Amino acid sequence: MIKRELRTILLVEDSLADAEMAMDALSEAHLANPVVHVQDGVDCLDYLYSREAWAERGAGDPAVVLLDIKMPRMNGLEVLTRMRADERLRRIPVVILSSSREESDLARSWDLGANAYVIKPVDVDQFFDAVRTLGQFWAVLNQAPEQD
Repeated sequence: MIKRELRTILLVEDSLADAEMAMDALSEAHLANPVVHVQDGVDCLDYLYSREAWAERGAGDPAVVLLDIKMPRMNGLEVLTRMRADERLRRIPVVILSSSREESDLARSWDLGANAYVIKPVDVDQFFDAVRTLGQFWAVLNQAPEQD
């Protein structure tokens, strides 16, 4: 059996209420993967590049980035653009987790290389189910290529 290290789930969400619900849902999924929450795109890139507050975080990329679109300082589409332009980051799965139902956001996310686009359900139970399912799929079931 291949031993796989537990990779982080990176949650990029400016709404503290939504972030707390997502983290609770991931916890309820009984995933062993650590979950890191950052509040905007700038913090996300700082995490991915191990700089600023994350300079000492250690090596390794997240198993998945759960990325909101509408955030201060740098939005999710800008983060996705930068990730897909970087040879080291382009294979990290990115799931847009947004309340936006705008067709332009959906189309732009796919055009930029999102791996999935999930609209945040308004219903709390549906939100929990959606995030639990995302966590289980991307952190446990999805098989990513070895990192170079």
